[in-house]
Order: sequence, then structure tokens, then C-alpha cells
Amino acid sequence: MHAERKQLVTPGDILGEGPYFAGENTYRDGAKIYAARIGLADIIGNKLIVVPIKGVYIPRIDDIVIGRITDIGMSGWQVDICAPYPAMLPASETPMQRGRDIGRRDIAHIYGVGDLTLAQVIAFDRTRDPLLTTKGRGLGKVTSGRVARITPAKIPRVIGKQGSMITMLKKETNTDIIPGQNGLILATGKNPDQERIAVEALYMIEREAHSSGLTDRVRAFIVDEMGKGKEIGQSQNSSVA
Repeated sequence: MHAERKQLVTPGDILGEGPYFAGENTYRDGAKIYAARIGLADIIGNKLIVVPIKGVYIPRIDDIVIGRITDIGMSGWQVDICAPYPAMLPASETPMQRGRDIGRRDIAHIYGVGDLTLAQVIAFDRTRDPLLTTKGRGLGKVTSGRVARITPAKIPRVIGKQGSMITMLKKETNTDIIPGQNGLILATGKNPDQERIAVEALYMIEREAHSSGLTDRVRAFIVDEMGKGKEIGQSQNSSVA
């Protein structure tokens, strides 16, 4: 492999040659594999890929996404998942009581326009709109927390190698962080300040995703911000006393 992992490459840059396959956003010319767009070079197994720095979200089956309800139909909801295609969440794909006759008025009590939902893509082939389900464990209406929206291509950086980055984020901010593949990330903590710090850390990762040593810098930022919160709390307690 000629390019280093996470190296910023542009169209035409040589990524590698030899026993590699051309993956996403790359092409082969003879024995060499080149970048087809601007992004970060990476390797998965023996496949060379380029992770685009910017780009729209294209749904894939099994993706976990966070979406906003935009319309209510007779048998389900239309959901904005930040893709070029509106997604559909059928009432039959929600954990509802079986045997009930469901109408538009009934399902409006489950989700209203503007509500957020954590869902999974179960069908999409570009000939039909993405189909969602909320039947899986942990899926369903979002009732608490804060949502950050970043470039979908940066989600792998948020997760980190073997989950290293997101594990650190959860531990240091004491929040539960659920990344949607569509670029929306839900952070739920015990108080609003924890959620704020988590969201700010996520935006920091998005801004500096291409740089090295990012995990340590993000950790230092979180520790500093969490420390400020403790100092404020101690100061307030002293004033009350």
C-alpha cells in the first residue's frame, strides 16, 4: 500500500498495487489502484477504499439511522433520514399491539410530525424508498437527549478503530451515544451539561477527523469541560453555604 491509512488523497493519487482489490471510491488501472475522489485512504482486509470527506447519505440495509417524522399516512409515517430519498416507517414495523385496527388518527398518537425516531433500514434498492423498522432492541421514539448532525462519512471516525473513539466518548462524558449511519448522533446523559459536552466533542471530531492524535485531544477537551462544570457546581454550593 503506497498511501498511509487515514492519509488525505485526491483523485488520481496511487493508493497501492499488488494483491489488493479496488473498493469504494477507487479504480484500478493495470496493477495499480487509484483514488477516485477526495477523502481518507483506508484498507479493509485486502480492499483499498477512500472514505469521502463530504457526501450525502445513501441508505444500506441494516443501517441504524435517526430520522424525523415529516408526514403521517393511513398505515405509517414518512421519515426524513437526511438521504436523497424519503424513508417510510410502516405501522406494521413498530412494536404495536396485534389485532388492532389502526388508522391515521391512531398512529398519530405513536409518532407526530417532528418526532425523532431511532430505526433500522430493512429494505432499499434505489427503485423504491428506504423501508424502516423500529422493532429491534433499543429502537423507537427518541424522547430524551441531544442530537448532533455531522457528515455521514465521518461516522467511522466517531466510532474509531474497534470502537475506541466512541468508547472513550461514552466513558469521559458519562453519556450514552448512539451514532446513526446517516450522520445524526444521539447523546443521552444524566444532565444537559454532559450532553452538551458530548455534542461539542462530536463536532470537534468532525472538524479534525483528518488529523492524527485526535483521540487524545478530544479526551483532553472533555476532561477540561467536565472539570469546569465541577468547579461551577462547587462554587455554587459554597455560595449557598
